[in-house]
Amino acid sequence: MLQVDEVSGGYGKEPVVRGVSFHVEKGEVLGILGPNGSGKSTLLKIISGILPKQGGKVTIDGKSASAYTQKQFARKVAVLPQLHAHAFSHTVKDTVGLGRYPHQTGLFSSWSDQDERAVQEAMNYTGITRYEDTPIELLSGGEQQRVFVAQALAQEAPILLLDEPTNHLDIAHQQQLLDTIRNQAHQKGITVVSVFHDINLAALYCDRLLLMKNGEVAAIGTPQEVVLEQEIRSVYEARVKTQPHPEMPKPQMTLLPDLKEETEQFRIMKEDVKIREDHVVLQAQQPLKTISSAVHNAGMGWYRTFINRGVRHDYHCDDVQSELADYLLSYDYQLTDTVAMMTAVSPEYVNVQEFKAEFGSIVIAVTVGIGNAVDVSKAWQREELPYIGTINTWIFINGLLSEEAFVQAMITATEAKTKALQDEEVIDPESKTIATGTSTDSLLIASTQQGASLPYAGPITQLGKLIGRGVYECTVHAIHSYRQAKDEAE
Repeated sequence: MLQVDEVSGGYGKEPVVRGVSFHVEKGEVLGILGPNGSGKSTLLKIISGILPKQGGKVTIDGKSASAYTQKQFARKVAVLPQLHAHAFSHTVKDTVGLGRYPHQTGLFSSWSDQDERAVQEAMNYTGITRYEDTPIELLSGGEQQRVFVAQALAQEAPILLLDEPTNHLDIAHQQQLLDTIRNQAHQKGITVVSVFHDINLAALYCDRLLLMKNGEVAAIGTPQEVVLEQEIRSVYEARVKTQPHPEMPKPQMTLLPDLKEETEQFRIMKEDVKIREDHVVLQAQQPLKTISSAVHNAGMGWYRTFINRGVRHDYHCDDVQSELADYLLSYDYQLTDTVAMMTAVSPEYVNVQEFKAEFGSIVIAVTVGIGNAVDVSKAWQREELPYIGTINTWIFINGLLSEEAFVQAMITATEAKTKALQDEEVIDPESKTIATGTSTDSLLIASTQQGASLPYAGPITQLGKLIGRGVYECTVHAIHSYRQAKDEAE
């Protein structure tokens, strides 16, 4: 559909864009990225004919772009510039109607049914039909952008060129605008080439990305192939971290600022774990990087307060998360700053130990309720019924963990817990085999992210050995406490 071969050009004798080549297929969205001054907008202006080429060739539908007349080119290519000047006051419908100019013929062109259909369809598709009689200057910036997108769509050109269409828009208008453009590309087969300032938006909405540096192509490919830490650092000269989007198979980027602020050194100690009447709590001096399967704030994040709440054996609630949130608020714990678990074990039976090694230390806290012990290999034979119990494990690490170490720490801790259940001969009452855990176990790994670097936490590493020993010993002690309490109750 659109072919760019070795294109060079700019504003003076020295070209801003040098030897750029790429192609875009029908229905494809290509995003152009790069730092300020890299030639993104200049390239788009050369393709659209606003700036002359100093070299190379632009081909549209197999025909050189220079071979088209101005109106012929406008029937092939619609352009949405970065800024719009309002020389005159027009209604929304009149503004969208300007997109039909390339299809007008003769000195006194009449408005055809096809023109009306194209305008109404474009307004409806962009959600601006209710504004059709409103002067455009009375609309918000986001609404105006949708009007100009509708104008470009009403042009019914098979190629759409956009120059930073989301500039100065809030996130809601960014989403609305890009949803509209992408849907139009995929549903109507429009070829879209857009300059982006925001790497994350480009990665989300584009099929492929072209990354520019100093007027040349630094990389081109799918978002997964272009939004790479090393590539982005090299082009933008900025520290970044990439991670997957939570709902789509697209990469997202986080900026890592070079902050020079002095942070107070601290570490977690056994004495930091406090036993209250109905919960165990640890409140750190600073937020800890945390991964957990907790009830409240599960997943990855940074938190200062950690709660293991004990509930009655007959506890039942239709909305556990809301009830737990109310409970936390009753103690003035901040919901956004707190990770919370629940257990049917009284807080007094928590087993807390500190373990030290050359790199530093870890603190482990375990509560064990094995009334619903489960052999995971036999769980498929069980009915889905609620059972009382839970093994909750906290591991606080004084060190700097990699993401891989967090995952390995969870694996190592789970293996150590299972070994403790095996040695203590904890039985699954349904299958009559050795249990591997319970159906509602929770695990938390939290790190100060200070001190020694700990890239791994497998069983042959110092950290892994400490976790394995610590979780095993604490789980065994907690099992003994559970059994003793049960015997006393009987």
